[in-house]
Amino acid sequence: MKNIEKYVKNISLQAKESSRILRGIDEKTKNAAIQAMADEIDNSREDISKNNSKDINNGKKEGLHKSLIDRLELTSSRVDAMIDGLLQIIKLDDPVGKITDLNTRPSGIKVAKMRVPLGVIGIIYESRPNVTADASGLCIKAGNAVILRGGSEAINSNQAITQCIQRGLANTKLDTHCVQLIETTDRSAVGALLQMSEEVDVIIPRGGKSLIERITKESKIPIIKHLDGICHVYIHEDADLEKAVDIAINSKTQRFGVCNAMETLLVSEKHAAQLLPLLQNKLTESGVEIRGCSKTGSYINDIKKASDEDWRTEYLAPILSVKVVTSIHEAIDHIAKYGSNHTDAIVTEDKEIANIFMREVDSSSVMINASTRFADGFEYGLGAEIGISTDKLHARGPVGLEGLTNQKFIVYGDGHIRK
Repeated sequence: MKNIEKYVKNISLQAKESSRILRGIDEKTKNAAIQAMADEIDNSREDISKNNSKDINNGKKEGLHKSLIDRLELTSSRVDAMIDGLLQIIKLDDPVGKITDLNTRPSGIKVAKMRVPLGVIGIIYESRPNVTADASGLCIKAGNAVILRGGSEAINSNQAITQCIQRGLANTKLDTHCVQLIETTDRSAVGALLQMSEEVDVIIPRGGKSLIERITKESKIPIIKHLDGICHVYIHEDADLEKAVDIAINSKTQRFGVCNAMETLLVSEKHAAQLLPLLQNKLTESGVEIRGCSKTGSYINDIKKASDEDWRTEYLAPILSVKVVTSIHEAIDHIAKYGSNHTDAIVTEDKEIANIFMREVDSSSVMINASTRFADGFEYGLGAEIGISTDKLHARGPVGLEGLTNQKFIVYGDGHIRK
């Protein structure tokens, strides 16, 4: 495509204008549009599947890793999940226009805060075509226009889903520029979008470390992001061992190529001799390779020695690092040194220990006796999430509707003047 910058500029300008219109649309109309989008996806299953198969076949020919093929695939159940995600969004209260914290000041003015849309959101993502539907529904409900830029490996799937979304918008007479897909696979389109600071208000990247590092380096626009998902499960000495096994296995094997999968297991030395052989058998059944510390190697055989780099690695694959620890403080210190502030879990029946872990582990999600796989906007009741943020400002953890809005101050007076 010639003149990529001009193409992206035009899309951005259309999105900016559409966001001004969408800001004033009522909840009933937005919900009708999201329902129409879900209906169009449901009615277009065959076309979506056909286009997704093209992407999968192309990906296999190009040697995409199995974890990326897994993220790319749209099974019937994943199409169901896309639709369910949109329907969940409809049920959520619209945050836009909500007024809170109303109080009367000594001067007589009344001050409050109002929830407002962010404006135009650019979403740059890889592999997962379901993001196309999730992001569109959330952005529309929160009153934002969205510019989607998926990976080249999912271009056919993304185009098919976007066509469904735009038909749904047209059926409810909403401006179709509310949702736009950058349809070129030229990498320079990403660079062009990152320069559109006058038209685009926020960038949300979803993808691998190299993509997010590039966006962080090049963007002139504020970013909501997480870089890595190095998630830990710590089995404390007061853990219920049956729960511990179930949580550890589920956290690692329920899906490998996702950011909330466990990458490091920390096991209390008290239980290492009993637990590690059992866990090794179950993990091996799922094809998981174990890399362990020297203590781990004294309890189980046929494992690789974990390096310092292993503790820092988000595998997104059937590989697990295992470390035997002597105390909760050693576990927390390890998480602080090697973790990514994404999701960390403890298995314990000791409430005081659980509270220490909750307070001292600085992650966007902290789990007590639950799998790390629950770190998800849908599971948290946010509807389909737009991403997970490990940043400290604006939004943190799974980003749902409220995370796609901001606040402004509202002041009520009756001829008041400042003296």
